Amino acid sequence: MIASLVMLGTFFALGIPAALVLIPWAMITGDATPLYNAAQRVSRAAFRMAGIRVEAQGRERVPPHTACIFMSNHVSNLDPPALLPRIPGRTSAFLKRSLMKIPVLGYAFKLGDFIPVDRDGRVESAQESVDLARAVMAKGLHVTAFVEGTRSRDGRMLPFKKGPFYLAKETGAPCIPVSIFGTESMMAKGSLKIRPGIAHIVFHAPVYPDEFATREALLEAVRAAIASGLPEWMRG
Repeated sequence: MIASLVMLGTFFALGIPAALVLIPWAMITGDATPLYNAAQRVSRAAFRMAGIRVEAQGRERVPPHTACIFMSNHVSNLDPPALLPRIPGRTSAFLKRSLMKIPVLGYAFKLGDFIPVDRDGRVESAQESVDLARAVMAKGLHVTAFVEGTRSRDGRMLPFKKGPFYLAKETGAPCIPVSIFGTESMMAKGSLKIRPGIAHIVFHAPVYPDEFATREALLEAVRAAIASGLPEWMRG
């Protein structure tokens, strides 16, 4: 549990002062970029202090000056703080609506244009999230989606949710498949214990929605790309 306590302590020690200064700044100026950048620096520091190294490859494949949709598998609560600081530029992300209710942190998510998602299965809820994401991308921000919708318990890929692929087809934005592995052994689903280790992130070549006749075909292409960067046992 030492790594867990060290990471949590680093988030509090560095995150609270940054929030006290930069949340009011974002409220006054309407610019959340300094708050976002500070959050990514805190995440990097917390990982280093906890003995977690992140090895990312393929970032040169991300089209410059273009709002993209990053689509990743999901095996651990460590995935978002490992991935988001490695994405070039600023990204929004889909996240559970309940996270938006956490004091201070939830308000920071709102200022950062993060996109709440309801898990009620209703088409109207899914369309609302897609509409919000489209508005975020119109500002020039990326959107990041963990396309399984939840963490895999055993590391193997789960079926993908359709929402991000509706967004992709509606906007035509390049989809960047992302493979994450290593974090599944450092913080498993249902556990608070963190172990030091190496998190691997692979950014794949863009997949362009307009090249596919259907959402289903686009989904399969993205799934194949993500699987190609994972150890064989994780491919599902």
